[in-house]
Amino acid sequence: MTIDLRSIYLASQSPRRRELLAQIGLRHELLLPAADEDAEALEAVQAGELPEAYCVRVTAAKLDAATARRAARGLPPAPILCADTTVAVEDLILGKPADEADAQRMLGLLSGRMHRVITAVAVADATRREAALNVSQVEFAPLSAAQIERYVASREPFGKAGAYAIQSQAAAWIVRIAGSYSGIMGLPLFETAQLLEKFGFEF
Repeated sequence: MTIDLRSIYLASQSPRRRELLAQIGLRHELLLPAADEDAEALEAVQAGELPEAYCVRVTAAKLDAATARRAARGLPPAPILCADTTVAVEDLILGKPADEADAQRMLGLLSGRMHRVITAVAVADATRREAALNVSQVEFAPLSAAQIERYVASREPFGKAGAYAIQSQAAAWIVRIAGSYSGIMGLPLFETAQLLEKFGFEF
């Protein structure tokens, strides 16, 4: 395998992050966990952990794992980008729903109130490591039980922090946002570009 000098490795399975990198013209190769890697274990919440600290820690752990993965696979050197997104209601972390009841619970918590969408980004190469944090505010309209049930039945909440995606039909419920739309999608492009400029990329 060869990688262009102006490319990066993306250690994320999120198709939205791939789309966002393409939006700013950044070529990338996926650097995904092998079947024997327990990637989900990295996302376990520690007791008493606050949402912003959780997001930063998980992103750093993902970057450590991806750096070791690149070396173990003997892949050419290039910057590696990792990110993690979480949704928070006050100090309560809302990760990916485990099942339909969990998705309904999360959407019920978001109904009619403001919440935070926190995305941490980290980039590393052989000589340096940089990180950034974006926190956006999202306000949901009040949701009926029927609205929540229909959305959960669509299967859209699964695999999404907070049980929703801003680019999905849930957009009809969003009263306002304050912050980064791309950050809410999973990769704040302003902060990402600023980080990558430190590695010689130009935007």
